[in-house]
Amino acid sequence: MQDKHLSSQFDADLNGLSSRLLEMGGLVESQISTAMRAFTQMDIETCNVVIQNEKLVNDLEIQIDLACTELIARRQPTARDLRLVMAVSKAITNLERAGDEAERVAKRTKRLIEAGATHNINVAEIRLSGQMAISLLRRSLDAFARLDTVAAAEVVQEDRQIDEEFRGFVRKLISYMMEDPHTISTGLDMLTIAKAIERIGDHAKNIAEFVIYIAKGSDVRHIPHEDLVREANKP
Repeated sequence: MQDKHLSSQFDADLNGLSSRLLEMGGLVESQISTAMRAFTQMDIETCNVVIQNEKLVNDLEIQIDLACTELIARRQPTARDLRLVMAVSKAITNLERAGDEAERVAKRTKRLIEAGATHNINVAEIRLSGQMAISLLRRSLDAFARLDTVAAAEVVQEDRQIDEEFRGFVRKLISYMMEDPHTISTGLDMLTIAKAIERIGDHAKNIAEFVIYIAKGSDVRHIPHEDLVREANKP
C-alpha cells in the first residue's frame, strides 16, 4: 500500500510539473499575441504591457526549474519519467527565450512609434509569420500535453514555412533599402522584429522535438525532417 501511495504521489508530481509548463506556455503565447497586436496597431500602450509582463515569464521559469531540480533529488526518476522532467526543464528555457523575443518585438515596435515611423514598408510577411509562430507554439504545447508525437512532427516540419517567410521578407527589405536609403533605419527595426518571430518558431519546434524525445527516448534534433516523421509514427 505504501509503494502504491508513493507511486501515486510521484505521478501527481509529474502531472503538476507538466501543468506548470503549460501555464507558462499560455503566458508566453499571450505575450506573443499581444506583441503582434502592438506591432499591427502600432500601439505604444500595448507594447508596454508586453514589456511589463516579461518578469512574470522569467519568474515562472525560475520556479519550474527549481521544481524540476527538487523532483529529481527527491524521486530520482528513471527512463521515461526522467526524460519528461528533463524535457520540461529544457522546454521552459525555450519558452523563456520565446518570451524574450516577444519583448524584443514590443521594444522595437515602441521604438518605431516613438521615431514616428509608419508601415511604409510592406510587412505582410511579418504579420503572417507572427500568426504562424503563435499557432506553432500552441500546437507544440498541445502535443506536449498529450505526448502526441505525430502532432509534434508536424510542428517541426511546418517551422520551415516561417523560415521561408523570413527569407522572403529579408530579400524584399534589401530591395526597399537599396531603392530608398531613408528606409534603412526603419528597415533594420523591421528586420529585428522579423528575426524575433522566426526565432519564436524555432523555440516552438524545439518543444515539439522534446515530445518525441520523451516518447521515443532518442535525441531527434539532428534527424532529417523526413526521417523524423517516420520516427514519430512508429508504434
